[in-house]
Amino acid sequence: MLCIPHVRSMVLLMAGATLIVGPGCSPNIQAQPPGFGPGGPGGPNQQDQELVEKFDSDDNGWLNDAERAEAREFLAANPTQRGFGGPGGPRDGGEGRGRGEGRGPGEGRDRDGGRGGDFGPPPGFGPGPGFGPPDGGGPPRGDEGVRGRGQRGGGPPGMNRDRPEPTPGQTITKESVTPLQGDLYDPQIVRTVFLDFSNDDWEQEMETFHSTDVEVPATITIDGRSYPNCGISFRGASSYGMVPSGYKRSLNISVDMANEDQRIGGYKTLNLLNGASDDSMMSTVLYSHIANQHIPAPRANFVRVVINGEDWGVYTNVEQFNKDFVKRNFGSGKGARWKVSGSPRGGGGLEYHGENLEDYRHPFEQKSGNDKDLQRLVDLCRVLEETPSDELPAALEPIVDVDNLLWFLALDNTLINSDGYWIRASDYSIVLDKDNVFHFVPHDMNEAFRAAGGPGGPGGRGGPGGRGGRGRGGPGGFGGPGGFGGPDKFGGPRGFDGPRRFAGPDQNGPRGGNGPGPESTASPLGLDPLIGLEDPTKPLRSKVLAVPEYRDAYLANVRQLAEHSLNWENLGPFVQAQAKLIEPILKVDTRKLGTFESFQSMTSDTQVSDHAEEPHRGHGAMNLKAFADGRREFLLK
Repeated sequence: MLCIPHVRSMVLLMAGATLIVGPGCSPNIQAQPPGFGPGGPGGPNQQDQELVEKFDSDDNGWLNDAERAEAREFLAANPTQRGFGGPGGPRDGGEGRGRGEGRGPGEGRDRDGGRGGDFGPPPGFGPGPGFGPPDGGGPPRGDEGVRGRGQRGGGPPGMNRDRPEPTPGQTITKESVTPLQGDLYDPQIVRTVFLDFSNDDWEQEMETFHSTDVEVPATITIDGRSYPNCGISFRGASSYGMVPSGYKRSLNISVDMANEDQRIGGYKTLNLLNGASDDSMMSTVLYSHIANQHIPAPRANFVRVVINGEDWGVYTNVEQFNKDFVKRNFGSGKGARWKVSGSPRGGGGLEYHGENLEDYRHPFEQKSGNDKDLQRLVDLCRVLEETPSDELPAALEPIVDVDNLLWFLALDNTLINSDGYWIRASDYSIVLDKDNVFHFVPHDMNEAFRAAGGPGGPGGRGGPGGRGGRGRGGPGGFGGPGGFGGPDKFGGPRGFDGPRRFAGPDQNGPRGGNGPGPESTASPLGLDPLIGLEDPTKPLRSKVLAVPEYRDAYLANVRQLAEHSLNWENLGPFVQAQAKLIEPILKVDTRKLGTFESFQSMTSDTQVSDHAEEPHRGHGAMNLKAFADGRREFLLK
């Protein structure tokens, strides 16, 4: 169920959508297009269609060629109403499926997969500048639909009208690649990952099985060693549904699909991302690089992918959030894990909804642990809801790694993660360690380092303050409550301009505005670090940062990130080194989603125009140096 501002209501009615006014969206309208409802076909709560058990004749837990052929015949003869989540459209926002590490609540056969993740608004409901398709679009029609120039899958009709037909990549042989040493996530090297499918129509087959629990087996070869029967599937939501066939889509790889002991470099799951809406290709790698200097975060680097001998170019290789991740970062794999589902309507802010555990199953997808652990999560929500600010440290510190939390929040805001907690309270992960202490982990990092936007931000519903605010901007709008001044010019509210409204620095537009546009002349990089302090749907911000000592520590973290991490003298060399690694591969990459010229423009540290004039590309993206310089300047003013 999507919360859409009133201005959209006529469009939605014309599209045949069901409009519902209900709690949690007022004063907005909740829209539920056919095939897009939560829990229904294609919605962010959608479950995979389960086919493995039905067609697994040899009962080995995966489908061989003959079994998959039978399953494909079944799907062709029994088309389902999958809407936005069907073949040719994005998946749900979940994390995949497969064998897990036990069978905790919500985990089932989940092998910590990773096929979902970047659930964006449906086409045409754009979260920010340049996101919606030219014709407004709508949910993809499904497997039989035609996209762009006769291509299966991809975005809505018209979205890819200017994209040329894909052309085959160059042939690359295994013998031509020199094996490399080092960890799988070493950012200093680019490995080549060979995927060899038994059939030539592997792409069509994976489209057919999208939104099902079927993985297509392939042999993976890395550094001269082969790994048979790894399970491959398309992952992602908007990054899948808005990409036509023949172009790069994100891949989930279950190394242990057929052999539960099989690992690649010690890892059982690989996530290869396509860099959709990020022509720089750098967002995830940069965010991971900076975040890991302060908190545990998934590691990331670049790989080159070759499929059936053909070059498919550069992908981002991101570490899986699983038991191995927890063990590496917290000393033990014991405890519990949750992924907070990506959804345009958020809902994962840790609000207290009472003591019924069922009210927390979604969007908190429990990947390990049991109901006792879920009860501890409910207890945390209750502490945030009911504890006065002056008593919160005593109640919170025994159960939360507060230092971790304050860095998590500072990174989220400073680097403007448009898929993070500050904007819609989703797309992050939670760890309950063996000592029953909560930690917070970034998850979706591919839409940072750009102008503030997305659902709940400028151009999206509710404004950055979250739902329930005044006008279009939510509490405080783009300027946000709290300002960024204080006696020492860095922290603490600085001047009321009315009840529940604070003046932020250089926020020249009216409070409650949506950032750049007719209503506001605010900088696109002027996201207030104290935004959302009155938003009850995001208590990790509004309640925690209401404690003066926590707010001061958080603002000190923001200052440190601005002074050091966004200083181009520090960040620039890393960006340039990464660009140098992948530039020759991108130059010949025929399946990439952006142009080589755009990549060069986004990563260049010369001839950079003033950030205020820098053209935004795809969801607010901009030149990385322009972002770093402009964001740093704003934060340090």
